[in-house]
This record gives sequence, structure tokens and C-alpha cells, in this order.
Amino acid sequence: MPANNLPEKNDGPHDGPVADGPATPKSEQTRALILETAMRLFRERGYDKTTMRAIAQEAGVSVGNAYYYFAGKEHLIQGFYDRIAAEHQAAVREILDRETDLEARLAGVLRAWLDVAAPYHEFAVQFFKNAADPDSPLSPFSQESEHARVEAISVHREVLAGARRTKVPEELRDVLPELMWLSQMGLVLYWIFDRTEGRERSYRLAERGAKLTARGVALARFRVLRPLVQEVHELFTDFLPGMTRVLPDPGGRGRGE
Repeated sequence: MPANNLPEKNDGPHDGPVADGPATPKSEQTRALILETAMRLFRERGYDKTTMRAIAQEAGVSVGNAYYYFAGKEHLIQGFYDRIAAEHQAAVREILDRETDLEARLAGVLRAWLDVAAPYHEFAVQFFKNAADPDSPLSPFSQESEHARVEAISVHREVLAGARRTKVPEELRDVLPELMWLSQMGLVLYWIFDRTEGRERSYRLAERGAKLTARGVALARFRVLRPLVQEVHELFTDFLPGMTRVLPDPGGRGRGE
């Protein structure tokens, strides 16, 4: 469809083709340009007031070309989530290769996330009202956000796996990384509202949270406390929007029982 036949606002999902074939350097550059432009306009104008047409115009591409890479604004945000996840995965490599203590590994991973996210803080503040809507596909708990969420949880799974002095019971090896990710979401929420210089309080929270989590994981090796961990996990999977659709039932039983 020619660009001049498109409506002024193109904010919903697009039924046309979306790039899914092998990426070329030029296509990757174009995709990155569109995503960077969208992030800038979201910061400047707000998510709701930014249209796909405006993003395409600022990026110097046709509206149809913008839709070729991203089916709509929501897909741009998912692209942002995926970018943060990929940057975080790269940033934690040195930490996880070096540290073997659980607290040091987790604290390093949380600090790395704060470092990676720092340039996007003001955008996150503006965007929060959209992501906080439990019915929004932009929620970190939504089905649409599953890819970035799975990548983030995999980092915490690696944090546990490489902690040599920490023995994780077999039945908690899937549960604990998910709970650690949920704890990180609490840090993210605090970071969004943190107005201290350099988000200093967020870094302090990351350090103290890592210490508390490490102690909790260490206590989980005692059989008498394992049901409590399972109960906490079930509490989240039962009541957090979207979690029941994406996280396994640790008890292996149906929700209706």
C-alpha cells in the first residue's frame, strides 16, 4: 500500500509483511535507525502521541518500510525490550565468568542492568503508565513480552548455576530463577521513580537485595523451608497478570484443584 494512502495514525497492528528473513547489514541498520528514532520520539512526545507515520518521517523512511520492520508501536517497544535484554546478556558475561559467589554474581547482574538501562531512564518514566497496565501487551508479564522475559530469567538461571558454594535443590532449580527475576522487577519499579543522582539509591537497593536473596537461597537448601519457596512462587503465578500463562506450575497440578 502506498504511504500516501495510509491513515494519519498508524498505531495498531499492521497486517502487511514484517521482516523475518535473514538480516543483512543494511536491513539491520535500517531496523536500528527506526528503533532509535522511535525511542527518541517516545521520550520527546510521549508514547501515545507518537505515530508510526511520525517515526517513519523522522527516520527518513517510508511508512510502509517502517511497517516492514515493525508491525506497530507495540512491536517497537518489544524491540526495545529485546535490545535491553541483549545488552544485559553481554554486560554480565565478564561478571559471571569471574565471580563464583552467589551474592557477588547477583549483585553484579543487577548493577549491570542498571548500567545498561541508565540512558533510557526518562523514557521509562514516561512509558511506565503503558507498561503498568496489566492488560497491555507492553506489560513485562504479557505474552508478547515473553521473549525478553525468558532471556532475563535465563540470566538468573545462570547466576545460580555458576554459584559453586550454593547448592540448589533439584525441585527449586526452575522456581528460584523466576523468583529472582520477579525480585529484579521490583528493583526496576524502584529505579523508575528514583530521583537520586546517578540513581544511587537503586544501586544500593541492588546490593542489599542481592545479599538478602543469597541468604534466602542458602536457606532454601533446608527441606523444611522448600514448601515455603513453592508457596511464594505459586502466589505469584496465581495472582500476577499473565504469569499463569507463561510460568510452569511447580506443583504439577491444575489450578482448579
